[in-house]
Amino acid sequence: MVAPAVAAQELRAWQPEDPNQQSLREALLAYLAARPDDACDRSCVPGHLTASALVVDAAGEHALLTLHRRLGQWLQLGGHCEPGDETLRAAALREATEESGIEGLTISETPWHVAVHPLTCSLGVPTRHLDVRYLVRAPEGAVPRISDESVDLRWWPLDDLPPDPGVREMAAAYQRAQSQNRISL
Repeated sequence: MVAPAVAAQELRAWQPEDPNQQSLREALLAYLAARPDDACDRSCVPGHLTASALVVDAAGEHALLTLHRRLGQWLQLGGHCEPGDETLRAAALREATEESGIEGLTISETPWHVAVHPLTCSLGVPTRHLDVRYLVRAPEGAVPRISDESVDLRWWPLDDLPPDPGVREMAAAYQRAQSQNRISL
């Protein structure tokens, strides 16, 4: 399981350009400091870190989204940290690979985006996901396969995404960085 100290190192290695993302990063670091034993464990009811991925195609023109089975929304791939995940980055890559069925994904070295959202997850109690998001690129010709966690998977044009504000915000950040040649995967 990802140790909160390791998650904090990953977040400290990332220097977001967006002031809102900087503020959220600092809030996540404070939360990790306050919960040094369980901040990455799904049993942490006040909230727990999760890891997800904005998966883009090889051309960088489409994002792979999943129609989440329980939530009924088109979202980025990702989920809870599990035993065996040594880093948030590893958890995000594992989740992206499991949920997409695509082998050979490449992942950014540092987080790409963070978000906090309330929900009731599989424990059945209200909590918060403190989601640390990475940028992931699929290999040329990648064909996704639907997993047990998804109703559907679909490549969406980056300029025609479903209305989820988090997905749109991540995609907009990707497009800005892409236009400035700041993408390295």
